[in-house]
Amino acid sequence: MANVTVYLKCDRNVEVRSEDVFLSDVGSLRCIDSVIAARLKALKVHHFSSGDTKRCVISSLYLVKLMEETCPNITVQIVGEPDVLVEQISVDKHKGWQQWAKCALVCLVSFFGTAFTIMAYHNDVGINDVFTEIYRMVMDREPQGLNVLEVSYSIGLAAGIILFFNHVGVRRLTKDPTPIEVAMRNYEEDVDKALIATAGREGKTEQGGSGEE
Repeated sequence: MANVTVYLKCDRNVEVRSEDVFLSDVGSLRCIDSVIAARLKALKVHHFSSGDTKRCVISSLYLVKLMEETCPNITVQIVGEPDVLVEQISVDKHKGWQQWAKCALVCLVSFFGTAFTIMAYHNDVGINDVFTEIYRMVMDREPQGLNVLEVSYSIGLAAGIILFFNHVGVRRLTKDPTPIEVAMRNYEEDVDKALIATAGREGKTEQGGSGEE
């Protein structure tokens, strides 16, 4: 039988719900032979037992080894990540009161935490004194209660936050990712790289061995 080339593209981080991890879970492959492709996609590459940790790092070279053992007449070309971080998760299909309580708690902490930060910053820079001095210079008299500077500043602050975070409720102003999304993606990439590097240094990268904490 003629030699067949298989292209393997692995993801850096994948999540699975079952204890068995298959090749189709950790990445995608391309092969001109549909029979070989289907056989390789169903190849089991790891198993999470009850006593193991719920996270492991699998080397792409280990995947190539399993693929060549399953189909000897193939040549594997790796076009994705050299290592894959696999994590077993448990997701409740029905959201209960615990999920809603957590969401409400996060919203409250974010709201009051942000409000406290803004007030502490304004108090630190003395924004009231600045507004009072500007009002005195322009109007030549002392401000009496709420004035136009404070109202305009409050409206501008809210509008600036909305434009910066690129969201109005659930609607996105532009198609660009928000600063929070960019920061979260960078954080996730840094965490994945750190976990993979730690597993490699400790010799816990999947080469037919056990998982990684």
